[in-house]
Amino acid sequence: MTELFEQGTGTGAGSGSGTARRVVAVIPARGGSKGVPAKNLATVGGAPLVTRAVRECLAARLVTDVVVSTDDFGIAAAARAAGAQVVERPAEIAGDTATSEAAVLHAVDTCEARSGRPAEVILLVQCTSPFLTREDVDGVAGAIVEGGADSALTVAPFHGFVWRDAADATGAADPAAAGAAGAAAAAGAADDTAGSAESGSAAGGVGVNHDKAFRPRRQDRPQDLLETGAAYAMDAAGFRRCGHRFFGRTELVRTDPARVLEVDDPHDLARARALAPLLDVAQPHALPSREDVDAVVLDFDGTQTDDRVLIDSEGRELVAVHRGDGLGIAALRRDELELLILSTEVNPVVAARAQKLRIPVLHGIDRKDLALKQWCEEKGIAPERVLYVGNDVNDLPCFNLVGWPVAVAGAHDVVREAARAVTSTPGGAGAVREIASWLLGPSL
Repeated sequence: MTELFEQGTGTGAGSGSGTARRVVAVIPARGGSKGVPAKNLATVGGAPLVTRAVRECLAARLVTDVVVSTDDFGIAAAARAAGAQVVERPAEIAGDTATSEAAVLHAVDTCEARSGRPAEVILLVQCTSPFLTREDVDGVAGAIVEGGADSALTVAPFHGFVWRDAADATGAADPAAAGAAGAAAAAGAADDTAGSAESGSAAGGVGVNHDKAFRPRRQDRPQDLLETGAAYAMDAAGFRRCGHRFFGRTELVRTDPARVLEVDDPHDLARARALAPLLDVAQPHALPSREDVDAVVLDFDGTQTDDRVLIDSEGRELVAVHRGDGLGIAALRRDELELLILSTEVNPVVAARAQKLRIPVLHGIDRKDLALKQWCEEKGIAPERVLYVGNDVNDLPCFNLVGWPVAVAGAHDVVREAARAVTSTPGGAGAVREIASWLLGPSL
């Protein structure tokens, strides 16, 4: 048996999806934070914020590279564990006054220098939006790649009436500086001030997106859209030319308003943690944690290998496995999870791999689901506490038996649809290692 060791490349599903354009997602995540110390490593739903963002970017269809820009060792370690590339951010663009645009440009320049290939679309993804989804990421990327826009951002429907203190509105009376809404507010403030001068009272508050003297019904008002702060996309050439994220035709990508939350202070973090059990379960592919699982059962071909077999001149079969998978399995074993390799193949290579990993194996099995059910009974493990990893249709009966059916990237379409979670890494390329990081966290 040969072994293959590959460093995490931070390459998402888009690299194999046939897209012709290089789409680089940059996640700025500096270490310093005044509102919430070590904010980007704060956990929501059992995973650090930076890990959550990396996972969704890696799972996006159109993203080819995921890069975390950071000045913090802990954030860098968590990002690498999640599968991202890491770019060390220089001190001069890591302070409180540094712009996200500067960090993004530096990260993209570094990424291009490493690979020798230019980025054509650049994404700015904020890990302080914990409920960002892969659909959001693909939405803004697709607006550029498939829709021909120059820039894009995620927005959510907003129906509220916005108010502003009259003094602030008056100070923003220049339309060139404040925009139409600010100018309208300033005009309203001037009217209110004139009216209040007669009564001798202060101007108070003024309406920004409405006339406070007229309260139309929601269905009679134009739809306002709130910038979520979660994901942005830019044509790379235009971004370099303009130096900011909004230029040319800016596409508005609507997202679920229930998921709009930015973690800026401890109260936001507490809300995110309270909402995670609800919103993460609502995700098509929410990820399990150690608290969810008592046992991990692994298919072999296509899950621990890339499903190819090499045959030498004497008819002996060889397969390639990933050293990172071995590391992940060793960590799961140390954490006292029950482990099993379950395979239909009658092949000494399966037994040899299991022996090296020091975990039991059942192979040459016709009915994997019956074997798995019997194994669970013998071990006293509830099937709903079992995570089963597979890649092809013969794994579906086991999927129906366990609580956590997991498909590897590149699995059969039917298998991915039946899975409760899907790895961003293909079988044989570190998929088991990725699953171990879900369960054990960045400490792995």
